[in-house]
Amino acid sequence: MNWMKARLIGCGVLLGTAGVKILSSDDAKKVYTHVTAAVMRGYDCVAKTYTAVRENCLDISEDAKNINDRRYAEKEERMIEDARALLEEKEDCGKN
Repeated sequence: MNWMKARLIGCGVLLGTAGVKILSSDDAKKVYTHVTAAVMRGYDCVAKTYTAVRENCLDISEDAKNINDRRYAEKEERMIEDARALLEEKEDCGKN
């Protein structure tokens, strides 16, 4: 049982050492460089898309704010007109 554990540990060390040698080779570095370049291109694409979506959301938000401001102004104007009409009615009732 103890020899089995020792063998597993020895195999792990050998694989780890071989793995380090493989990962630090020139071919592996070329692969890392190409993968990193691809990731950077992907990031640029995502950043452009994010910027476009954010700008669109800001435009939509500003348009919605303008719509609401117009609606509130129209509602306030109607309320003022209704109040004037009530005052005129009361003045007319007082004259008769």
